[in-house]
Amino acid sequence: MKKMLPWLVTTLLAITLIAIVSIILYKSFFNDSDTTDPAEKPVVVKQLSADELVSVTSELKDFKRNLKDSDYVVVLSFAFQLDSKKTKTEFDKLLEIEVRPIINRTVADLTAAELNGSQGEDMLESKLLNLINPILPEDEKLVKVEITNFIMQQL
Repeated sequence: MKKMLPWLVTTLLAITLIAIVSIILYKSFFNDSDTTDPAEKPVVVKQLSADELVSVTSELKDFKRNLKDSDYVVVLSFAFQLDSKKTKTEFDKLLEIEVRPIINRTVADLTAAELNGSQGEDMLESKLLNLINPILPEDEKLVKVEITNFIMQQL
């Protein structure tokens, strides 16, 4: 019995450690409901009246930029829907100094083929949404990006 006791303690300790590691891994891989990163939380879009929509929407008109393949130029206008009037005022302050350069860099990396059709526009809108949201203060969010005017011209 004296010779078996160390083996028994070692085995029980190993089983306990394996169980603890299994529980921790299970919680980290399969428990997505309590994510603490605010960037991973979905943004819920609620139906707004026309007046409410205008009060939380900011516009950027006639944005001109050549594409990655320098034979093409695009003229874009955007409507940015934000979650509150306070967020809109903050966003309007950042529009020219932070948002425009983000759009500029994003459009500069695109080709005419990537922007063709509604899938290309949807891709650009979602990419801009993901790039602009981190520059806003923590409790303020950009809810939706819409392309309101799109012209692509070959030079």
